[in-house]
Amino acid sequence: MTSAPSGSEGAGEASSAFSRLHPGIQRWIWEEKWGELRPTQAQAVAPILGGRTDVIVSAATASGKTEAAFLPMLSALAAEPATSPGIEILYVSPLKALINDQFDRLSSLAGSADVAVHRWHGDVPGNQKSAILAKPTGLLLITPESLEALFVLRGSQISTLFGALRYVVVDELHSFIGTERGAQLQSLLHRSELAIRRRVPRVALSATLGDMSSAAEFLRPGGGDTVLQIIEDDDGQALKLQVRGYVTTDPSLPGVTDDAAESDERAQAAIAQDLFDTLRGSDNLIFANERRNVEVYADLLANKCGALRVPNEFFAHHGSLSKELREFVEARLKDHSQPANAVCTSTLEMGIDVGDVRSIAQIGPPPAVSSMRQRLGRSGRRGDAAVLRVYIAEEEVTPATPPPDALRPQLVQTIAMVNLLLEHWYEPSVSSDLHLSTLIQQLLSLIAQHGGVQAAEAFSALCAAGPFSLVGSKQFAELLHNLGSTDILVQAKDGTLLLGPAGERIVNHYSFYAAFKSVEEWRLMHDGHALGTMPVNFSLAPGRFLIFAGRRWRVTGVDAQHKVVDLVPAPGGKPPLFKGSPVPVHDYVRAEMLKVYQRADIPAYLDAEAAKLLTEGRANFARLRLNERRLVQDGSDSYLFLWAGDRVVNTVIAILAATELRATPDGLAISVAKVTPVELAAQIMAILVGDQPDPVELAETVENKAVGKYDDLIPEPLLSVAYAARSLDVPGAWRSLQEVVDSSTGQRE
Repeated sequence: MTSAPSGSEGAGEASSAFSRLHPGIQRWIWEEKWGELRPTQAQAVAPILGGRTDVIVSAATASGKTEAAFLPMLSALAAEPATSPGIEILYVSPLKALINDQFDRLSSLAGSADVAVHRWHGDVPGNQKSAILAKPTGLLLITPESLEALFVLRGSQISTLFGALRYVVVDELHSFIGTERGAQLQSLLHRSELAIRRRVPRVALSATLGDMSSAAEFLRPGGGDTVLQIIEDDDGQALKLQVRGYVTTDPSLPGVTDDAAESDERAQAAIAQDLFDTLRGSDNLIFANERRNVEVYADLLANKCGALRVPNEFFAHHGSLSKELREFVEARLKDHSQPANAVCTSTLEMGIDVGDVRSIAQIGPPPAVSSMRQRLGRSGRRGDAAVLRVYIAEEEVTPATPPPDALRPQLVQTIAMVNLLLEHWYEPSVSSDLHLSTLIQQLLSLIAQHGGVQAAEAFSALCAAGPFSLVGSKQFAELLHNLGSTDILVQAKDGTLLLGPAGERIVNHYSFYAAFKSVEEWRLMHDGHALGTMPVNFSLAPGRFLIFAGRRWRVTGVDAQHKVVDLVPAPGGKPPLFKGSPVPVHDYVRAEMLKVYQRADIPAYLDAEAAKLLTEGRANFARLRLNERRLVQDGSDSYLFLWAGDRVVNTVIAILAATELRATPDGLAISVAKVTPVELAAQIMAILVGDQPDPVELAETVENKAVGKYDDLIPEPLLSVAYAARSLDVPGAWRSLQEVVDSSTGQRE
């Protein structure tokens, strides 16, 4: 691992690195009026110019990571022009918007080295793609899904298209690690090398990485120890932080009046008012976690502008909006002649350049520590302090409030995440996932690419020497057998695997190229124009209301067959909202939450209401005696506090369910119905007397294991193996249950 040099040593390295760049690239640097190369850029020159080393460049947003990769790569291409047709640099991005942004950014730099730049994704016109195929050259910017489509539709051309390939760039590496999309990318890069029969150096760029060794292993499966890590230390960046607290009333509680039920709206209005007062007149990003919150707050803030009869400065930005609406918001953020605030999901978390933003607002706890760091990196980009405002709304505690909710968990989780952020800890990926759903996709893609493949060759390409190395030959054969029994695959007389009728339908459908499972979206139309799409999980009928793109709409027509909703603008109404999905919480976050409860200090960044909420949460923690016990009775039920992450929680629930206990996750705890703490402790002790359960056998007792896109094509025994690897932690669960027993024993003594 290398780190940035300092002082005269750093300046000397920058000068030496500059001298190694191609004269055209040097000229471009001078024309851009750079004083010198940044330390990260200087360190990257020699290994990337050498053309043999895989490299990870990890540095803060807007630190010049892109140039760190492309200055030496383009210099190498300019010094030794290709002698045969073919793409020379393959750049893979998770976002089309980021590709468009990098296309504009790199065109000038690549032009100084006389290297052509092309982009390829769903919005690029067909004639431009045809031109690339007719004369492949230079730098190609592409998404994993479009790269997949090339393999499926242009399989015979892959070896020619990438015959001159010299470098592969993976941008926003952290967004791929541990995901189905990441497994797809690993497979596609491996298959590219198989097609051209040589290894190509890979350069990865990322601002936030939790575990550098696992990131290196992801970039080069089986060879992570050979990957060079160039890391820029951002310890010097100042952080300005405030967490603001609000109280709402749970409308489901007995005796709640209509006025009390509206307290959630009052809290939203109060948060919106602070956002309006604080952010108006400058450029900021407001992360609202879920699309439903994006729409609510964009609507509230736009209405405030309308009430004052001033131009709107607050705009919704999420993945269901049309391309035109998203690009409008992005353009407004870049145009510093007029202020703009984007209320967004994670769509603006990654590296698309929206210019300098003054601050980041976060409504609710961040999804993860790594997300918090990534979002925070969007501000303070010119050496200024990074500014983060977090808004937390907690429900009022009443005698009917369940114990977990009385602990002010959202606020405490936010504090825990801030603590871990300041310690530079970020969530590592789950490296045990078999990614069987994506393996099926890649198997079908491989067959489509070659028109058929031998089973042994497929196993070698994808598993034995490929990215799905955790899948053994017996498991692969079991998967093939199941695919054959459902007409996904057929086998020719010579043993060649071919697509069966069902497999042809899957591969020929436009949705095949994505490895992830898409929610069924409905198209929203107004006056013949598409507004975008949204998942509909509530009843829609003419006259109903909804919020979309930061505006209120009234439904005028519903076409269920074609999934189309016609809308007209509406001034009011009670709208149904988007429904989000939770993000798994890591062990370290829950353990840090326990430490927050056990301490007495009040973080200086909490406002008065948030400080009061923390004090109340700690008082309830003490009242429930959670510092000395893990089991709490609430009526006829018990709550089990493990202070462990969601993998451990999932495992404990499965273990308890095997004894016919009705256990369900409930925020910070597990609720167990119709049992007292004493009875539950006794049952846990009885469980611990036996051996630890086999993870796969435990997974067999779990229902609804199919979460991946093609999990319904996986035989049940193999699905249990995959679930156990991905979602269960038996040793961790066993340790947590032992801690529960120890605390119960201490209580009795």
